[in-house]
Amino acid sequence: MPTRLQFILFGIVVSAATVDAVWVQAGHFDVDGLGFAGIAALSGVLAAAGLFYERVRKEDRLAAMLIGTSFLLGMSASFSCLNYLLLTVAGHRIDAPLAALDRALGVDWPTMMIAMSRHPVISALLQLAYISVLPQVALLVVLLGWRGRHENIYAFCLALSAGAAISIAIWTLAPSFGAFSVYVLPADAARHLSLALDGRYARDLISLLANGPGHISPTSAKGLIGFPSFHAAMAMMVVWYARELSTVRWFALALNVVVLVATPIQGGHHVVDVLAGFGVAAIGVIFANAMTGPRENRVAVGVEAASVQPLRQISP
Repeated sequence: MPTRLQFILFGIVVSAATVDAVWVQAGHFDVDGLGFAGIAALSGVLAAAGLFYERVRKEDRLAAMLIGTSFLLGMSASFSCLNYLLLTVAGHRIDAPLAALDRALGVDWPTMMIAMSRHPVISALLQLAYISVLPQVALLVVLLGWRGRHENIYAFCLALSAGAAISIAIWTLAPSFGAFSVYVLPADAARHLSLALDGRYARDLISLLANGPGHISPTSAKGLIGFPSFHAAMAMMVVWYARELSTVRWFALALNVVVLVATPIQGGHHVVDVLAGFGVAAIGVIFANAMTGPRENRVAVGVEAASVQPLRQISP
């Protein structure tokens, strides 16, 4: 049987997928059922393999890697589908107030982007850093398992799921897509910018909010959330959970500082989106600690009791 933490992880995915399935059926949405079924099947195979290696082969490291990967696949797909379904009940966009708040902080997004268009090499490096976050998440799961920190894999997954849930909830109440959905860059500047997400992407997001999700497929899903930036939150969570990996932690810190700088430029975010990501990351980590802490304490107490008992038996 799965452990308590594994039950929680599986429960999160199953709950989100169930909500998706019921809502899709009730609302008759156009969903790529085969695509989502393929991800569900792969996630299930990885979970079963993880349980096999944990219970039969007694290889906790590999088991945690497989189960963590299974969770991330299932969580990403089910939460993404849910985010698309929530387009139909989302509130009013708050991009204009967020842009005004950026300006109050002294941030002029168009001026920043025009300046960046003059530095194509820097822009390209920022793009590489920005798109590295999801690979970093996957790689960290492998590294944590390799170093024998399988409990940290489960904590990392719990933090990510909590951060995603918070971001989706805030976005549903007050949707936003980022600075690139507010401003139109001069044609010359836009032509010289190599961006992960550009103005056309922003227009697609606005159209989705206005007209509904249309065809929902895991192969064409877009990141809908502007505020708070879950991209920034993931980068900070990677840094937090890599902190005990002596060599990796400094590289993760340096790379994700660049990710935070790149997010308003390459992801079209408001700067306040990134700042809000700090809060999302902190809450995600606190939630994960609350879920994993009691178990860790019980293990520590059990180890201490086991070491003390023989001494009591031989003492006069």
